[in-house]
Amino acid sequence: MQETIERYQRHTKDVHTNNYKTTEHNMQLCGQEDFTFPFFSAAFLATMEPYEQIFLDFLMNSIGLKSQHLKHEAANMAKKIELLEISKRKLLGEGLGSCSIEELQQIEQQLERSVSSIRARKNQVFKEQIEQLKEKEKALAAENAMLCEKCGVQPYQAPNQENETLPSAERSQNSDVSTDLFIGLPEGRAKRLLLGN
Repeated sequence: MQETIERYQRHTKDVHTNNYKTTEHNMQLCGQEDFTFPFFSAAFLATMEPYEQIFLDFLMNSIGLKSQHLKHEAANMAKKIELLEISKRKLLGEGLGSCSIEELQQIEQQLERSVSSIRARKNQVFKEQIEQLKEKEKALAAENAMLCEKCGVQPYQAPNQENETLPSAERSQNSDVSTDLFIGLPEGRAKRLLLGN
């Protein structure tokens, strides 16, 4: 912008110095009564000088105001960035020595809110993954049944979940396994069992 103003000032100086020569030259070529350039006259340029000065002053003021406004905004942004950096450090647990109890409680509450929102989001993601896995399981079971039907094979049946969830004590009552301890050769154990019954 400053460069534009300087070019404009140089141009007006050139016009002022060459104006008289140009007007005189034009009058000689065309004749004074036939052709004149009123916009090149010295009176016209003298009339324009105050307006040029007003225009230049306006440009300089607007540039100054704009730069002042930008400096003010830059200072405000620097303050905001500094406050955010301090807040970030406090949330990371750095520089807590100068904090009051109220500030520490506010930081703690903010962290608890953050942790609860993180946990809620994590649970939501887990639920979505579980639903996706259930859908995948259904699709695979349907595909397995279709392949078994094509091959003429009986589809695999998963064990009942009810039996899997029974406690080990209940399962041991239903079993017919003998847990007696016998020492000796296997033939002797069979004889002892027969004699004992």
